[in-house]
Amino acid sequence: MTKFQNQTSGAAASSAKSEIRNPKSEIAQLRAGVTTRSADETRDLAARLAPLLPRDATLALHGDLGVGKTTFVQGLARGLGIDATITSPTYTIFTIHRAATTGAPVLVHLDAYRLEGAAQFEALMLDDFLLSPYVLAIEWPEKIDAWIPKDAWHLTLGITGAGSHVVRLD
Repeated sequence: MTKFQNQTSGAAASSAKSEIRNPKSEIAQLRAGVTTRSADETRDLAARLAPLLPRDATLALHGDLGVGKTTFVQGLARGLGIDATITSPTYTIFTIHRAATTGAPVLVHLDAYRLEGAAQFEALMLDDFLLSPYVLAIEWPEKIDAWIPKDAWHLTLGITGAGSHVVRLD
């Protein structure tokens, strides 16, 4: 079994495969920073987060190229019950993924890297696709920061060295 480490204390936090026992504890761990040692651990963390998200949630995924933003969205999709191949929508700008279960949130995956500003973003007419319930996961949110809802969950992903990554809820 793999273990996540609390970034601030270095103590073992929780098993990547464990059931969600205490949602407040899971959120507290994310606020402190969770270290993952593989892409699978990052996916597992995101899958555990998915059921904790409020209805019509927006996730702003901050971090440099290659830190695991798309990997995180892959786990998020799995946690939402979406059985599809998730890749970065860098050239298509956004993709929409639906679970087979009626009433499950739709995952809208947006990669804002190539957007030059608010006008290009508005031209996407993304609001037309955000039909409740949804989860909107935005890579490179700083490109459209004026549009990001005030209640968005901001997650920062980074590389800590030796193949480890950190995910922190800001």
